[in-house]
Amino acid sequence: MPHFPFAEIRIFDPSETRVTLEDRLENHLRRLRGYPDIDDAKADEAFANLAAKHRPDASSTFQDSKKIQRRVSRLLDRRNAASGLSHLKREDRERIEVLKHGVQLVCIPTEHRADEIAAALHAEAPWMAPAAEVVWQAMRRSVREGWPGVRLPPLLLDGPPGIGKSHWARRLGVLLALPTTVVEATSESASFGLVGSQRGWGSAHPGRLIETILDSLIANPILVIDEVEKAGTVTSTKGTAFSLAESLLPLLEPLTARRWNCPYFNIRFDMSWVNWVLTSNDYRRLPEPLLSRCPPIRLRNLTSEELAGFIRREGPQRQLSQLAVETILDALAHPSLRRRRPSLRLASRMLQRAADLENTPPLQ
Repeated sequence: MPHFPFAEIRIFDPSETRVTLEDRLENHLRRLRGYPDIDDAKADEAFANLAAKHRPDASSTFQDSKKIQRRVSRLLDRRNAASGLSHLKREDRERIEVLKHGVQLVCIPTEHRADEIAAALHAEAPWMAPAAEVVWQAMRRSVREGWPGVRLPPLLLDGPPGIGKSHWARRLGVLLALPTTVVEATSESASFGLVGSQRGWGSAHPGRLIETILDSLIANPILVIDEVEKAGTVTSTKGTAFSLAESLLPLLEPLTARRWNCPYFNIRFDMSWVNWVLTSNDYRRLPEPLLSRCPPIRLRNLTSEELAGFIRREGPQRQLSQLAVETILDALAHPSLRRRRPSLRLASRMLQRAADLENTPPLQ
């Protein structure tokens, strides 16, 4: 996987401390005054020999030491200013220093592999075909145009509840071998949870977005915002409002995402490779600027036959017996449930319950 610089920072070698830099300059001064062609390994020995012969031109004076200290101080100050990390606390600086060698981009090796992933997505969830079509074309385009990593357009999956929109997004991350983070938009501080909060806030912290990349060192993870239309607005003590939709706008636009400023670290990061999957039950509740960047993909409900196929595929993966799978299918076909819309969420709960029961040790 290719590496690329992710943050607008410079990280210098941490082993070059004040002491090592002063020693290097002092050894250099000794070589200039003693043996110009001598190497570093023999510098200390040469200086000892010259001092023993009372060669004052080879020794360093008190004034030389003070001058070296001043130059090292200026060098460290310049490095500190050029690093872009001088405003951070030690623990935050150490957290960012993992980006010293850049981050990686996960790519699709061939168009054939893109076809395989799209086929797997469609086979597992045929009712999500419109979304799988968009992903398929984006994957093939990334291979055809020679992109260093896979980059999907922002996806807004809009459809009835219980059809497995967030489950499909997680499955996409597994097939692409990308780290996947899910943010529940219904939480009170969803905007802060995603992008982080400024240090002026009492509970300032980095967001899930930057934390995902710092933990995985992969620049194109999948960020899932579940039920984005239900996100609330957070208001500070000064009356400033922060909404999740507004915080998403610069991240969904590639030009602004390339130099996105993290509120917590106050450092610019290249977020243009992040793959966004938003889910909603009613896209009409979303603001127009968000919809213009992320056109909704309308999804239908799944049929009873598709729900049965999902259970037959998922049951063996959870190590359920055939009897347990058939029992779940019979329960879903009960007259009391026929009037209910087929729900993947209900089926998943029943599969989990059956797995718990089959793995419960027998009573003695």
